[in-house]
Amino acid sequence: MIELVLGGARSGKSRHAAQRAAAGALPVTLIATGEALDEEMRTRIARHRAERDPRWKTIEAPLDLPRQLIVQARPGNCVIVDCLTLWLSNRLLAAPDDAGDAAGEAAAAELIAALKRCGGHVILVSNEVGLGLVPETPLGRAFRDAQGRLNQAVAAMAQRVVFVAAGLPLVLKG
Repeated sequence: MIELVLGGARSGKSRHAAQRAAAGALPVTLIATGEALDEEMRTRIARHRAERDPRWKTIEAPLDLPRQLIVQARPGNCVIVDCLTLWLSNRLLAAPDDAGDAAGEAAAAELIAALKRCGGHVILVSNEVGLGLVPETPLGRAFRDAQGRLNQAVAAMAQRVVFVAAGLPLVLKG
């Protein structure tokens, strides 16, 4: 089963995904996509680690999410990906400056292909970035557009899609 949990910043989407995983009887692997590149992110990551169930296995995959999904998401396991937004941002920042929309499309295609090969229960966390202001920079606009297209593609194949706002889940699909 593939689930997509969407929401804005600090909406409670990661907590909702963790609760969904904990409610099941499967062993849980969390694939983290954030990188501790500055003090604020180090603090944020440390807080997430402290809140996480200590029995869960954690894999860090800031760029290599599709391969890790194929390896980790097998029958009898639950995998949480937290989050698609940071992974896509990492992929776009790692792409050549002139890659434009192609980098986002390639990343999305790799992820969808990997998800089609997954077994078990996969819970993907992603930000809904299309509700805010139009970004000022070309890279910001390219990211927002690529994230919106990625969320749509994942939602289309997911069996369950939930939007979380103010800590409250709203089931959109499933």
